[in-house]
Amino acid sequence: MKNKILVLIGILALYSCQSKTESKNIIKTIVQDTLYKTIGGTADVSNAPAKDDKAAELIRKQLNILLKKDIHAMTKEDRFFYYEAFDLNNDRKNEYFVGFSNSYFCGSGGCSGYILNNDGSVINHFTVTDFPIYVTTSSTEKFYDLLMKSGGLFHHLKMKNGKYPANPSIEEKWKGDLPKESTKVLDIYDKKLERYSF
Repeated sequence: MKNKILVLIGILALYSCQSKTESKNIIKTIVQDTLYKTIGGTADVSNAPAKDDKAAELIRKQLNILLKKDIHAMTKEDRFFYYEAFDLNNDRKNEYFVGFSNSYFCGSGGCSGYILNNDGSVINHFTVTDFPIYVTTSSTEKFYDLLMKSGGLFHHLKMKNGKYPANPSIEEKWKGDLPKESTKVLDIYDKKLERYSF
């Protein structure tokens, strides 16, 4: 949506800079056409270049290694992931939250996922989680604490011996409202994150 607004502002800026009447009419027509197509959702973006995403490629390679024994049992639709980058330990290098939203990785208790280091190595594998995940401002062992939803309740996860707990449902339940200063990550459903194959 931000990109659409920026495109519209750019076109309007070009429109306002024109001085010739004929040019104004052409620019006005282009602006109106673009505006109607953007708002109506009919703009043709089929020729838009693919996103060059080194992080997605790193995660894809790591998932092919981590899930090597499972891949033969997965359907093509099972082999998709979502990710979001966040610096969990303030080392100026992002860690990657990796999640799935299909029946192979999700059940009645929630979904599985990973937290990977910037180099692709595994910090954590987690199960029975609902998305999104919240990163709090408090930290343990130099890593931010997490709030993960499981079974309809939020659970407080703290780093212990270099790992977060794998099963949020058995961790301490969060009492009260979500902290306003928490950051929502891996919001698969509301943020409409890009889906990647592996």
